[in-house]
Amino acid sequence: MPRESYRVFYARLFIKWQVNQKGRSVAHAVPSTWLVYCRPGFEKAVLAELQYHAGVHGVLCVEESGDGWASLTRKNEEPINTLHRLAAFDLLIFARQSLVAVPELTLSREDRLSPIVDQLLEAGWSFDAIWHETPDTNDGKALSRLLKALSRPLESTLKKRGALRRKAGGRRLHVFWKSGTCVQLGMSFPGNRSELPGGIRRLRSPSRAPSRSTLKLEEAWHEFIPKQEWEQRLSPHMTAADLGAAPGGWTWQLVQKGMYVYAIDNGPINADLMASGQVDHLKEDGFTWEPPQRLDWLVCDIVDKPMRVLAMVERWLVRRWCKEAVFNLKLPMKKRWEEVTKCLSHLESSLHQAGVKSRIRCRHLYHDREEVTVHVRLES
Repeated sequence: MPRESYRVFYARLFIKWQVNQKGRSVAHAVPSTWLVYCRPGFEKAVLAELQYHAGVHGVLCVEESGDGWASLTRKNEEPINTLHRLAAFDLLIFARQSLVAVPELTLSREDRLSPIVDQLLEAGWSFDAIWHETPDTNDGKALSRLLKALSRPLESTLKKRGALRRKAGGRRLHVFWKSGTCVQLGMSFPGNRSELPGGIRRLRSPSRAPSRSTLKLEEAWHEFIPKQEWEQRLSPHMTAADLGAAPGGWTWQLVQKGMYVYAIDNGPINADLMASGQVDHLKEDGFTWEPPQRLDWLVCDIVDKPMRVLAMVERWLVRRWCKEAVFNLKLPMKKRWEEVTKCLSHLESSLHQAGVKSRIRCRHLYHDREEVTVHVRLES
């Protein structure tokens, strides 16, 4: 959606709220909450990230979280749309989805739909799609039959009331079910959200890959490289290095793209990969090995302290030994957000001081666990 459309939409909502405030209290329909989804167990990290952005833009908020989600609500109960727009989804690391939301509703089992419809009409929202979602937990998955039963009746009612319509600027309603009787309604906007249900990219594990870690690199490519650029940036006859390669999960992805790979690890590499003729297995230390010429790609999933891995990757990037890099940073159990920002700030500063122009992105991917994935592309 164009920036002007955002402003017009947000302004209309705020004016409507002010008008309603004069007539009757509808504070429960004000979109004053920034709601995000995350991997269960990472709620503290995502809250620290959201509070950082709120602090940068001078917005005072109250935080709340549950398994697989976190939120900030403005203390003055005014709309949070501006903060949501400024802290764009592409900037976020630990959030799987980013929504503007109204306060949660407690529902009765006898009538779950009427309160949802009433709150949406009071909020004045219109949208062209409805997604029913749950936290990424076993309790959330257990709600699937209930959501399927409620989906069509809610859609039919909202069409009749004019909230769900064909052309609504790509706005999407997210009905986030925290339980069977607790729901929070959120809105997402094109260009500032994940286009995946629940913000999760589910990939099928290749049966021939040496390990499931192969999905980390595949997901990273989906996340950081537009599909229309794959043919150019992930093309056959490119060269790559996989540091800490054994048994070859990431090397397998590179080979599937037709690349020639230097697999650096003292451990064994899968026999089928070696038989491809595209892999040169060097039993050397990935932290000290140097490539014989400039490569197209560096990938690395070494288990070590994040700053040690970062120092190694910085050396590659400053000396321009590769054009693009994907690497994982293993995180401590506490202060994950602080550790990530320290690493990224250090990397950005080092490249800037060396006169190396680059684009750096970082995301906690679905197939990551206690780690984040960083992508760096050097600019000529």
